Amino acid sequence: MPSENHAQALQVLSYVDLTSLNNDDDKATIESLCTKVEIGSQSVAAICVFPEWVATAKTYFEEQSLNIPIATVTNFPDGSTNIERAVSETERAIAAGAREIDVVLPYRALLNGDESTPAELVRECKDVCGDEVILKVIIESGELKTQDAIVAASEIAIANGADFIKTSTGKVDTNATLSAAQTMLGVIKASGTDCGFKAAGGIRTVGEAMQYINLAEEIMGKDWVTPSHFRIGASSLLKDIQAVVDNH
Repeated sequence: MPSENHAQALQVLSYVDLTSLNNDDDKATIESLCTKVEIGSQSVAAICVFPEWVATAKTYFEEQSLNIPIATVTNFPDGSTNIERAVSETERAIAAGAREIDVVLPYRALLNGDESTPAELVRECKDVCGDEVILKVIIESGELKTQDAIVAASEIAIANGADFIKTSTGKVDTNATLSAAQTMLGVIKASGTDCGFKAAGGIRTVGEAMQYINLAEEIMGKDWVTPSHFRIGASSLLKDIQAVVDNH
């Protein structure tokens, strides 16, 4: 019988957006990432790479006959107020083969009292994505800091078409936290929409990932926590998953 730890590790793997967003990424880095999408018979939910590497990942998966969704980031990591830039980056990424877009909300604009620019940016990016491409909106919860700001950002993203709200870029001092996750999940529940949730940045062990899974199950119900609603953005978490599986 597989141990509970083994089962948890594979459960966590099923929610992972396996990520490499480093400025020195190259073709070899991305192809190496693509080789790690399966452990045993379980695969990750998606991989997430910079827009310029989407085509590389797509070619690799086609050659290996693997059906792994490719996610990318736009308006990243600064959360610019340049809506035209965010939309054109999103269009190009989809044309290259991205099936999931993680766009950064203009969170600084929101903190300065501008709600209309973040709302419009999400709305226009969702128009480009349509029903075929998943839009995850990164609210950068660690920079928003207060619960009120996290609630406001989450509500704006959901109201304007976000398919997921995501904690963080992983590029700031404070990334995913359980308290931010609790607030964001609460907003999703209150919205009554089909929006999902993604925790990203700093989740490195199966034990840490399980805390987010348990929290989501507590707030949204066990049946809700599937890869269609729940993701964990991670780069180093895979090492711990593999170690747990190997130990079993």
